[in-house]
Amino acid sequence: MKKKYILGFIGLVLLVGGWWTYKLVWGKPLNINHYYERVFIEYLLDDPELLSQLGLVDNTWLDFHSDDLTDSSPSRAQKLAKKVRRDLELLRSYAGNKQTESQRLSSDILEWFLDDAVRGELFMYHNYPVNQLFGVQSSLPSFMDAVHQVKDEKSAENYISRLSKFGIKFNQVIEGLKLREDKDIIPPKFVIEKVLTEMRNFTSQPLEENILFVSFKKKLEKVDKLEKAKKDEIYADVRKQIEDTVHPVYQKLIAYLEVLEAKATTDDGVWKLPNGEAYYAYQLRSNTTSDYTPEEVHQIGLKEVARIQAEMKEILEGLGHKGKTVAAHMRKLAQDKRFLFADSDAGREQILKTYQEIIDEIDQGLGDVFNVRPKMGVEVKRVPEFKEKTSPGAYYNPPAMDGSRPGVFYANLRDVKEIARFGMRTLAYHEAVPGHHFQLAIQQEIEDVPTFRKVIPFTAYVEGWALYAERLAFEYGYHKDPHSNVGRLQAELFRAVRLVVDTGIHYKKWTREQAIEYMLANTGLPEGDVVAEIERYIVIPGQACAYKIGMLKILELREKAKQQLGAQFDIREFHDVVLKNGAMPLSVLEQVVDTYLKSKTSS
Repeated sequence: MKKKYILGFIGLVLLVGGWWTYKLVWGKPLNINHYYERVFIEYLLDDPELLSQLGLVDNTWLDFHSDDLTDSSPSRAQKLAKKVRRDLELLRSYAGNKQTESQRLSSDILEWFLDDAVRGELFMYHNYPVNQLFGVQSSLPSFMDAVHQVKDEKSAENYISRLSKFGIKFNQVIEGLKLREDKDIIPPKFVIEKVLTEMRNFTSQPLEENILFVSFKKKLEKVDKLEKAKKDEIYADVRKQIEDTVHPVYQKLIAYLEVLEAKATTDDGVWKLPNGEAYYAYQLRSNTTSDYTPEEVHQIGLKEVARIQAEMKEILEGLGHKGKTVAAHMRKLAQDKRFLFADSDAGREQILKTYQEIIDEIDQGLGDVFNVRPKMGVEVKRVPEFKEKTSPGAYYNPPAMDGSRPGVFYANLRDVKEIARFGMRTLAYHEAVPGHHFQLAIQQEIEDVPTFRKVIPFTAYVEGWALYAERLAFEYGYHKDPHSNVGRLQAELFRAVRLVVDTGIHYKKWTREQAIEYMLANTGLPEGDVVAEIERYIVIPGQACAYKIGMLKILELREKAKQQLGAQFDIREFHDVVLKNGAMPLSVLEQVVDTYLKSKTSS
């Protein structure tokens, strides 16, 4: 009898365990925290490249992905869209009144993210996946260079395996481009021209100078465990894959784009696309996480341009610069030899060194401004030369979550005349500390939150914080030189002008040339920078508007906190509230700050 009860109990445990496992893996998890993690893990397991970027399990016994590339086929995109709808429906089935405060915040953030993706399903093919800024032709070599680790023979073989799958990846992308072509979604002619130039340059390089080989060789040289003979064998395999797989598939994409180029027009705004006006309105909402209309964004931009130019004019006149427009003064300053580096390898090295010194200085002096600090460091590197002509002036890559790779601030050194000393502090503060590196590294290090909150991107929050960080550095004394402060204001002016030109191109039907003319006339930035920027807004509509909208919201919330708290206001506490919850939509950020203010004023 006793044995019968024991067997019955074991059977019950197995039944309950099986039911719980079914719910966890396929059904509705009993605990919403398990739901959060399942959603994140499902997306992660389906994205080998993202897994490597996060650096969670690369080169461990759990590494199943480092020999593979992420599926970029239209069929996968359709499957993901269906999954998003299911995930959103399941999330909404959890009762809000049964969730903790932290869970409700996680749910609000994830719901906005998933709902936004569902809204965007209508415009799934309204983008240009191959363009002068990013796309398989440039992002894949960059990924292999910056992300794929080579630690031993196995990881070297994984590198070769990934090279062997370039053909699959490129064919998937070409399939998507043809599908867009059928829907009359074709990039402007200049986009195709620039991509073709980039790809032809890539394939015409001697193999020994190709970034895929050069980068791999540098990594393998550091592996001491392998004999020279084995390394030579591996080098030969890498060369073979570049020759037999990589170059041929680049030529295939080149051939397709040469045909597509004949169908491209010189219309630049997305208004030209099917349902283009609705697409742009969606892009604005998605990127700014606000409900501003294109017209409202345009007017905010015009107002901010006027305000910032007035501040700059006052400073410039105080420095003795009178009688010209702000843009003319800034162009003259940018050519002043006092602010320029030597156009040489030594000059470029000095630029990188100066950026690092600026970052190290402010990183050591933020005790009065922040309670929380990132554990991971940041280093400055040059934008890879093969892509610098079409890359922005700078960008940032966050550290690996396992601590194996620091954050990296990439500076574009294509033309040293574009890098004036008076603008360097602001750029370093934006990209590194207390900007992108500071915020994104802290986000990765947050404890006791679902994993998705460590990595989820919201452009208005992330870029808004980085632009706010530029101003914060000024407020706390890191722009003592008035020329440096003018550089800061020029950077802010640049972001305000973006509101005008982005909506001008995609809403008011400005041409590329009109937008370039407006930005040149109002910012004084180098023409090469301006052209690259305007061409960026053309291929990524709405994204550039997020910076200023996000900054304005953070400043608005800070002022609100100051007014309500008075003498109780502590800038460090305010920054804790903004930073220690990770990125979120601006509407949710406002709720978080309001909750904080309510708790402070009621205590």
